Amino acid sequence: MTSSASNSTRGSGRAPARRSEATRTAILAAARERFAADGYERATIRAIAKDARIDPSMVMRYFGSKEGLFAAAVTLDLRLPDLTQVPRDEVGRALVTHFLRLWEENEELTAMLRVGVTDQTAAERLQGVFRDQLMPVARQACPDPEQVPARAGLCAAQVLGVALTRYVLRLPPVVALHHEEVVAWVGPTIQRYLTAPSP
Repeated sequence: MTSSASNSTRGSGRAPARRSEATRTAILAAARERFAADGYERATIRAIAKDARIDPSMVMRYFGSKEGLFAAAVTLDLRLPDLTQVPRDEVGRALVTHFLRLWEENEELTAMLRVGVTDQTAAERLQGVFRDQLMPVARQACPDPEQVPARAGLCAAQVLGVALTRYVLRLPPVVALHHEEVVAWVGPTIQRYLTAPSP
């Protein structure tokens, strides 16, 4: 009898946990789509809740505020490669190859770029992602530690520019380029930013 009651209690504990995680996942999915479509300012908790088919109070319960929801929805890992494992004259090509794959596999990153073009909050979030994750990678290849911020910033400008024209604005000549062509054109530029002597 005791065992049965105990099993029942454990079972009932698991079910709410599963429902809780499912609700959180639904809110985040709806938020990512809504932020991408409307931007940070125009997206509302009510609209996100409607998309997730839940009450707006549930969104606030899980994330506290729209800002908290946005921060949770756009937590991004660039999964950058360890450049110490890449031949020095190949780091530019390696990074461009990585970013092309990342942009095409990660819808959150594309959505963040789309929102960041017009929304300051999203822009600051994207700045933080690239600053915190690209700088350590640039430091592995940069010949002068004092130039790491500038070189990492130039790399970010280059890959973000390609992503903006290829995946957001969809500029036809850029979209038409094969991966190998993008790597061949942009790789040497990233290589120069990271490893060339200071001009």
